Amino acid sequence: MKSTALPGLPSPPPLGASALPSGTYDGSLVLITGGGTGLGRAIAAEFARLGADLLIVSRRERHLAPARAELAKLGTRVDSAVCDIRDPKRISEVFDEYPLPDVLVNNAAANFPVPTEDLSPNAWQAVVDITLTGTFLMTREFGIRHLAAGTPGSVIDIGASYAWTGGPGFAHSAAAKAGVESLVRTLAVEWGPYGIQVNGLVPGLMPHEDMTDDIRGNLARAAVDADSGDGPDGGPDGGPDNENGGDRPDTADGGERDTHDRRQPALRVGAPRELGWAATFLASPYARFITGHTLVVDGANWQRRGLVSPPVIPVRDQLGRGPFTG
Repeated sequence: MKSTALPGLPSPPPLGASALPSGTYDGSLVLITGGGTGLGRAIAAEFARLGADLLIVSRRERHLAPARAELAKLGTRVDSAVCDIRDPKRISEVFDEYPLPDVLVNNAAANFPVPTEDLSPNAWQAVVDITLTGTFLMTREFGIRHLAAGTPGSVIDIGASYAWTGGPGFAHSAAAKAGVESLVRTLAVEWGPYGIQVNGLVPGLMPHEDMTDDIRGNLARAAVDADSGDGPDGGPDGGPDNENGGDRPDTADGGERDTHDRRQPALRVGAPRELGWAATFLASPYARFITGHTLVVDGANWQRRGLVSPPVIPVRDQLGRGPFTG
């Protein structure tokens, strides 16, 4: 039986749709780190469509200027700040410069694929400092200011499923994201009495124009492996994984299925707006009793298991690297 004959999960509503009432975030300020590109910008757009003013943060102004212009078209106020979230002094300055945000989305992170034996101490430190320590520093600044003001707030930390499963090829990021998951659970209990929610949000594969070259390379290698039948997720008959699509155009955005759609239990990848919709719900008045929870938006991909285990392919081979030479 060919998997392309199966329906998969339905496509999401079109861009611009919302499950929440118009104006849900009127009068609110939402701060999104890494909000100038990719999934961060998609999250920012969904808050804006519901009336929120935005403060987007990035280490690079070149990421912020285009995002400000694009997000402002949604009719909301968009401010931005250049900020390295590893720098507590600069974080404090940003919070001083703007009104206290009602919602903080910790989206900024660092990552790249590497076998652990090739991972330098400096590279490890950089990823952990941005992904874990940066998330802590932003969250702490947000929290202490709300505690001092006696006001409620909502924090959403963007996580990763390999925080639970481990992440071969991503030891630095997996360890950091495990720390982020622990922060979600810990701070939800500590700050709940003061009206501050803390939740996590884990995206699945949601292709977008700002994906890094590393991610694009991994996806390209996966497609080649699937087509050859040599990879761990190749077709069950060893044949192609149908990169030209199936007979039902039912992907996240209505296009034909390609090999990446067919590698998901949903038989489609996610659309960035689906992560944005989840974020706007978790921080909304309709989710006030949800805290300490991590919502996974990945079409059940992280839970997938085969009836027969696939062949083991060392990480070095998956990344196209030669033998380790020390």
